[in-house]
Amino acid sequence: MNLRPKPVQPPAAIYQANRLPSAFEIAERIDAALTTAPQPVTVYFRADDIAIPEPTMHRLLETFSAHRMPLALALVPAWLTPSRWAVFQRWDADHPDLWCWHTHGWRHVNHEAVGRKSEFGPSRSQAEILDDLKRGMTRLHSLLGDRFSPIFTPPWNRCSAETLERLSSIGYRAVSRDIGAAPAPPPSLVEIPIHVDLHTRKERSVPDGWKALFLQIENAFQRGACGFMIHHQRMNENAFRFLDDLLGVLRAQPSVRPAAMDTLPTRSSPSASHQNDVRSSSTRLCS
Repeated sequence: MNLRPKPVQPPAAIYQANRLPSAFEIAERIDAALTTAPQPVTVYFRADDIAIPEPTMHRLLETFSAHRMPLALALVPAWLTPSRWAVFQRWDADHPDLWCWHTHGWRHVNHEAVGRKSEFGPSRSQAEILDDLKRGMTRLHSLLGDRFSPIFTPPWNRCSAETLERLSSIGYRAVSRDIGAAPAPPPSLVEIPIHVDLHTRKERSVPDGWKALFLQIENAFQRGACGFMIHHQRMNENAFRFLDDLLGVLRAQPSVRPAAMDTLPTRSSPSASHQNDVRSSSTRLCS
C-alpha cells in the first residue's frame, strides 16, 4: 500500500502575485455572472488528494466550516490509514452535513507510459481496473462505514469507458470529472462535473489566469450549476485568502444555492416525482 502522496507542485501563478481580487471585486464579478444566469445557481466544491490531516488540510476544513459551505472530499484509499481517518472523524462528527467523503482512485499513480496521465486508462486490463476499484471501495467502506458516499473522482479527472462500466457494476452511483469529459458515463452513473479549477491552473500570466478563472465561473453559471475543484497542497496564503472571500461572497448571494455533492439530484428533471440523490443511494449501498 502506498501511504506517501504524489510530489507537491508550487501554487499557481495567480496566487504568487502581490495583489489578489478583493472581496468587493469578486462580488462584482459574481453579480455580473448571475445577471443572465438561470436562478438559483447551484454551487458545489470538491477537494482532491485527501488522506493526510496536515496543516493545510485543517485550514481548509476550518474555512469551509466557518462559512457553513459543503465540501466533497475525494479520498485516496491507499493513502488513508485508520489513524488518519480518526483525525478526520473528529471534524466529521462536528459537521456531518458539510462533508461528502468519496473515492479518488486507489493509489493515485499513473499507469500510462505515453500520453496523458491516468490511473484507470486504456493501458490497463479490465481485471486490473476492477481489482483496484474493488480495493478502493472495500477500504473506504471498512474505514468510513455509512459515511462513505458512492461517488468516484478519477485521478487527473479521466478514466476509460471500461472503468465507467465497472464503477456502475460494483455500486457507484456517480462520477465527478471535468466538464465535457469523455467518454460519457453509462445511464446508471450520474455525472457531477467540475467547471472551475482553482489551484492547478497553468496560465503563466497573472491577468490571463484571473480572466480565465472568472470566465469559467461565468460560463458555468449560465448552465445553472458550478462545480469548483480544490487542491489544498497547492494552496498558499493568497490562495486561502481568495477562497475565504469567494465563499463569503457566494454565501451572501440569495441567487446561489450551495449544495453537497451527495445531495445533487440523480435525475436531470427537478420536477420528477421519483427524483433521488446520491446520499440516499449511499444509505442503501452501505446498509
